[in-house]
Amino acid sequence: MSNLDLDLAQRLTELRKVRNWSLEELAEITGISRATLSRIERGDTSPTAIVLGKLASAFGLSMAELFGVDSGSAERHFPSASQAIWQDPETGFIRRSLTPATSGYRGSVIEGILPAGATISYAAPPVPDLEHHLVLVEGALRFTLGLEVYELVAGDALRFRLNAPNSYHVVGEQSARYFLTVITP
Repeated sequence: MSNLDLDLAQRLTELRKVRNWSLEELAEITGISRATLSRIERGDTSPTAIVLGKLASAFGLSMAELFGVDSGSAERHFPSASQAIWQDPETGFIRRSLTPATSGYRGSVIEGILPAGATISYAAPPVPDLEHHLVLVEGALRFTLGLEVYELVAGDALRFRLNAPNSYHVVGEQSARYFLTVITP
């Protein structure tokens, strides 16, 4: 278990306790079993991207905020070695936080690498009207937003407000690598 997974486990526990929710209440809200939530909070298992999406939605936070708000709002420089990296144990998706969610700023930037053939789907946006700017750097990606489907190839960019279920599916035999800027309303 990585330090990021342990930090995430602690953050999720704090978010639940601040709201005075029991594990049973959070399980009811998210549809995630109490046992799974307990294992995540203890740091026994790493949550999947889909589980993180459900938790972000329950807490009303963007995914970047779910990973924690950096307390150093004056920080401008984020050396590569200090950027948090998380890997989805189910799909192999890698999420690198280039500029973390930070108080005083509404945006954050992540790099995502999704393996060939992998799909990540989110049933609901965590926060209404999150502004996204996605730039595909490598591979081919089918992005679905509600009923709209976008076929992206390297170099394509897509701008949207997240207000519907969405999914990322890698088309072809090469991983998809992208940069995603998320701006809170």
